[in-house]
Amino acid sequence: MEAVTFPDEKVVAFMNERVISLRVAYNDKELAGRFNVKWTPTIVTLDGEGTEHHRTVGFLSSEEFIPSILLGMAKSAFDHEDYGLALEIAGELLRGYPSAAAAPEAIFLQGVCRYKKSGTPASLKEAYEMLSASYPQSEWTKRAYPYRLL
Repeated sequence: MEAVTFPDEKVVAFMNERVISLRVAYNDKELAGRFNVKWTPTIVTLDGEGTEHHRTVGFLSSEEFIPSILLGMAKSAFDHEDYGLALEIAGELLRGYPSAAAAPEAIFLQGVCRYKKSGTPASLKEAYEMLSASYPQSEWTKRAYPYRLL
């Protein structure tokens, strides 16, 4: 990622504008141990209190790195019960990176956020329908499968 992803201008701009990044050596006993980092690269998305909300292990291209970070940000907002912000960030991911590996999980997350905000199960069914139409082989389509019955 040093040679390909991190020097990319879009990645640099995104990281400078949207996150606080910290690089930790995989063999750093304290931090790598605290976050259970066993392989490099491991990207861990934390909130301001240091709670983990998302993790990826292995190389991510420039086209996959930003959506992965956006997904982590959306999951952090969800975990803090800020469903509006989670929807906003997941929407940003889907508008900018609809073919990214993180996109199906973002759709799933949107359905759950809409349900949590409204209590209306139809939003879960809509998420399943979007997933089955656009990402039929995704694990997130399979996870949303029961929602088809709502």
